[in-house]
Amino acid sequence: MAVSRFAYVKSFEQPDPLLPNTYIIVRVDGHAFHRLSQEHQFTKPNDERALQLMDHAAKDVMNEFQDVILAFGESDEYSFLFRRSATVHKRRHAKILSIVTSVFTSSYVFNWPKYLSETPLKYAPTFDARVVLYPSSQEVRDYFSWRQADTHVNNLYNTAFWALVQQGGETTVQAHQTLKGTMSKEKNEILYSRFEINYNKLPDRHRKGSILVREQIASAQGHNKPSTEIVLLHCDIIKDDFWQARPYLLQ
Repeated sequence: MAVSRFAYVKSFEQPDPLLPNTYIIVRVDGHAFHRLSQEHQFTKPNDERALQLMDHAAKDVMNEFQDVILAFGESDEYSFLFRRSATVHKRRHAKILSIVTSVFTSSYVFNWPKYLSETPLKYAPTFDARVVLYPSSQEVRDYFSWRQADTHVNNLYNTAFWALVQQGGETTVQAHQTLKGTMSKEKNEILYSRFEINYNKLPDRHRKGSILVREQIASAQGHNKPSTEIVLLHCDIIKDDFWQARPYLLQ
């Protein structure tokens, strides 16, 4: 940076390092995506093309940040877990937040034609993001359990809602009223008794969200450090099985 008599203005910048020895999670959320999905006629309750585009953008973030070891996505959001020991960009809050958001957004826009070629973009989609720090592996597991539970709750409601509208002939106002105050069991009953939809047999992607995990693979002969590859899964992240099979994620 050039030195001049104006350089004093840099002293107004505030240091913003994230606490060391904590897990960093960055959650990216679509901004005003309800309008975006309407304007571009996304399929309801789930648009497979749009979900695949989200997965693509998330994978690009993981390729940019080798310290991101796990990501979870649902609808218009994605959460990224940095390893506890990450020192990327000296753990500067603004740097990490801005780069994750910009990489995700630019990838989403750039790759739109690959997944939604028949639906040209009418305007640029935008995302916001936040950084949250967690002190231990338990909070990290609970965080991802929370996001997957949210996926199930939202998807069950949306599946029942759009079945009432698209197949049941109800208006959106009537559908909201029909579902008001109902529990999961009642929504499942509406789906099965009225529309012969077995919710448990719907795609795992819709019910459980998307998991991108940096899996360790066997190292080649002569190499001590195992290599990794990013794998896309649609599985249960709440139970112990996922984490016990990958103890390196939270070490």
